Amino acid sequence: MTSHDRRQFVKTASAIAAGGYWLSSSRKAFASANEKLDIGVIGVGGRGAGDLAAVAHENIVALCDVDANRLGAAAEKHSGAKQYSDYRKLLQQENVDAVVIATPDHNHAPATVRALNRGLHVYCEKPLTHTVEEARVVAKLAAAKGVATQMGTQNHEHPGYRRLVELLKKQVIGQVSEVHIITDRPGTFWKQGLAVPEDKPAIPKHLNWDCWLGPAEERDYHPMFAPFAWRGWWDFGCGAIGDMAIHLMDPAFWGLNLGGKVRVSSFGPPAHPASGPTWMITRFDFEQRDKLAPCSVYWYEGEAQPPRDIASELPMNGSLFIGEKGRIAIQHDKFPTLLPEGDFPEDSLPDAFLPESPGHHQQWINSCKTGSPTGSNFSYAGPFTEVVLLGNIAYRVGEPIDYDPSNMEITNVRSANKLLTKKYRDGWEI
Repeated sequence: MTSHDRRQFVKTASAIAAGGYWLSSSRKAFASANEKLDIGVIGVGGRGAGDLAAVAHENIVALCDVDANRLGAAAEKHSGAKQYSDYRKLLQQENVDAVVIATPDHNHAPATVRALNRGLHVYCEKPLTHTVEEARVVAKLAAAKGVATQMGTQNHEHPGYRRLVELLKKQVIGQVSEVHIITDRPGTFWKQGLAVPEDKPAIPKHLNWDCWLGPAEERDYHPMFAPFAWRGWWDFGCGAIGDMAIHLMDPAFWGLNLGGKVRVSSFGPPAHPASGPTWMITRFDFEQRDKLAPCSVYWYEGEAQPPRDIASELPMNGSLFIGEKGRIAIQHDKFPTLLPEGDFPEDSLPDAFLPESPGHHQQWINSCKTGSPTGSNFSYAGPFTEVVLLGNIAYRVGEPIDYDPSNMEITNVRSANKLLTKKYRDGWEI
């Protein structure tokens, strides 16, 4: 996409979104609170199995998975559901109200766009999309359709994360100038920095390899790609930053109103054209947002180590916020700790002000039925996903990039703009 085309796309998408957020063409646009939804679930293994269980109190009418064994196991629990291996057919044929999408990253946008174009409510696992351009397309289309949406960052509704957001918004530690975030992934969870395999093992009989590839370039099957190792390959996944920053960076993005123009710098071992790095350090430099001071967010993954002066306070798979008056440390799915301990007595802290959450999945279900808001709706999740994915682009081009979201454009390294998008196999386009 050229610079001119990209600007025209942004203008057109914005005009579409302005056409009415609450208009919906879904069969049952917003059902009554007591009426059960007819839901299709795309991807029923791994994270999808958890999503399926979380919405199982509704009517599960369709199941889709490229793995016949996983599909069969899910169908045993939902015997009335029709089974598919190709989500395109489910979305063409089934008369559903809503879909849950829990495929590998590269299939998120093709499935989501098809669902949104039908006016369906959509819950899509994180990261929302595989590319920056896809995130923009999905967010704008969701706004235009006016349906209920939710990205699968379940911790967004965790009471500890919500309390952290309250502390940040009330500036309990003053203006925040730095945030440090660390994860141990990929580590032992999956491998990265690998050469593309050259052997050609047989495709397992239970696997629909063509549908697993979806929009990706055609290639031979290999167990180094599927079922789980796909996260480490650029053609299928978004690496550790796409897997975990979308969780761990969430309270910073929310609580500090991060966004706008951003400079992103990443470094690690020499970039591999096909696979993510074994470690990476990324720095996001955000400009002043209204009255909020400029803020730098540091991301450490894999074998990367944070500076010694903060290492003792930064919990693994957690964050450390550095402000004028103190610090806040938090581990994933835990409650925040104010530092230095003793400087922030409980009776001096602000009262809770965020509304109590029914839980991430139920919040989406409620929204499907009544139009109530969701926290990780695509209008929030789209811009957030754009920012996170920039970390990989900066790493792959090997120099800092300056991103202007108003034009969806990297302004200083023009060649990097090609990584904002990707090519699609025929029949799988968005």
